[in-house]
Amino acid sequence: MHITAPPQSFDAIVIGSGISGGYAAKELTEKGLRVLMLDRGKPLEHVTGYDTAMRDPWAMPHRGKLSTEQIKAHPYMTRDAVYQEGNAHYWINDVDAPYTEKERFDWFRPDIVGGKSIMWGRQTYRLSDLDFEANAKEGIAVDWPIRYADIAPWYSYVEKFVGISGEKLNLPQLPDSEFMPPMDMNCLEKHVADSMKSTYKGDRIMTIGRVAMLTAPKKIHTDLGRASCQFRNLCNRGCPFGAYFSTQAATLPAAMKTGKLTLRPHSMVAEVLYDAQKSRAKGVRVIDSLTGESHEYNSKIVLENASTLGSTFVLMNSTSSRFPNGLGNDSGVLGKYLMDHHFRVGANASYEGYQDSYYYGRRANGIYIPRYRNIGTDKRDYLRGFGYQGRAVRGHNEGSEGFGADFKEKLTQPGNWTMGLGGFGECLPYADNQVTLDQQKTDKWGLPTMVFNAKFRENEQKMQKDMMNDAAEMLEAAGLKNVTPYNNHSAPGMAIHEMGTARMGRDPKTSILNKWNQMHAVKNVFVTDGAAMTSTSCVNPSLTYMALTARAADFAVKEMKKGNI
Repeated sequence: MHITAPPQSFDAIVIGSGISGGYAAKELTEKGLRVLMLDRGKPLEHVTGYDTAMRDPWAMPHRGKLSTEQIKAHPYMTRDAVYQEGNAHYWINDVDAPYTEKERFDWFRPDIVGGKSIMWGRQTYRLSDLDFEANAKEGIAVDWPIRYADIAPWYSYVEKFVGISGEKLNLPQLPDSEFMPPMDMNCLEKHVADSMKSTYKGDRIMTIGRVAMLTAPKKIHTDLGRASCQFRNLCNRGCPFGAYFSTQAATLPAAMKTGKLTLRPHSMVAEVLYDAQKSRAKGVRVIDSLTGESHEYNSKIVLENASTLGSTFVLMNSTSSRFPNGLGNDSGVLGKYLMDHHFRVGANASYEGYQDSYYYGRRANGIYIPRYRNIGTDKRDYLRGFGYQGRAVRGHNEGSEGFGADFKEKLTQPGNWTMGLGGFGECLPYADNQVTLDQQKTDKWGLPTMVFNAKFRENEQKMQKDMMNDAAEMLEAAGLKNVTPYNNHSAPGMAIHEMGTARMGRDPKTSILNKWNQMHAVKNVFVTDGAAMTSTSCVNPSLTYMALTARAADFAVKEMKKGNI
């Protein structure tokens, strides 16, 4: 990764190297700025660093299971299957960096350059004006300072570089992207999609997931060494083919090509340094995670991309006589309005047909049902809505009885088809869903730790009834059997779509950032990751982070040239 000892001063410092941080580094370096990118994690080389990517389950030390030592060192991470033996070395050690839960919060933190761009789910959807206008129309929280027209060109700009496969639907609540050819739905998925079309007369639609995975690479992709998806479905170990979008496969090599990027791993940003005389940030203080030594680096602008909670931590820990409650926190809303999607609600079922059909490979993508509740004439007893993700699969005869050669032969034969639909619902922004700092409880490096106090409430609980019952209804209408609705009651953080805590807004009295993701109070600091979100929509948010980042970087460079920052 050409890691070098950085000089003292830069044009820009980017904090974090994940989905948005990588994009910030690419945009700023390509515009001619000398950029220092800092990440608390260890280096991870593209291709050669993914040392489990080609490993068979039986070649794993514990055959894919977690060891007693791993479970002990990761009390939060082991709550979910996101943390696995195949990618365990990518995640932070919970014991070194604890946190406090007044209400349960599952915080999944990587410990690698590239961040969660290596392990993310890759689902990529645009927000619409249904989302950007909702707060204002309903009198919830504050109004977004932008509308779809402001960000639509930046969605297109980002999508062409990222590479998104999907199907155009022309739905106002789910704007279409710049698509590569979609992946195929299998026979049962197509059957359910056809059933929905006839049953709901177009009000509910099933499509293939819109996913940041190359199906027909263009020159912009192959020039970086990226290739088509190989349908292996081992994505969370790192993709050596560069088929899915990640910092290592795309934005980092693009930024490195400019010769203007300096990358410093093992660099925990403790605070942004504020110059009271000039009313601007002058740089950052970094703790080396290996040596514990502190370093200071100066820059003209600072971009916060350390993830929603990582960026908010840095801002809250950046105190001064001007900002005793955190950098830029004149409004007092820093740390408040913490949001995540609620999910783990839906239905599963089986299907007795298509016994002569199967599918190709292991498609690392599922289906998607866009939001249809509280749209048009549909009115519910809750606000906002949800979408579904899911898939149909045909397993093997794992439950067969027998012994010897005949038993082994049965196990090689396909079993019955099953299908599941799981809802992802929008969480409203609540002021008392928040995170604070505990100055007394510190981590391994002496930094304060976070305290979480957030929960899903009545609106989300009402929505979950529809999320469960509608899923069962759609599967039953398609003729599936053994339909089993479920609600496994997710907690905030589990969807790994945490958002808010340093929101955008029109009024400096009620928000941290303006319409350009620029701090109202500190003009040379920008926050373009999930912390900036004013509401969540019900779709996966990473595409929006990247579009906001590209837009903010363009604005920042223009303002620098004008001498305004």
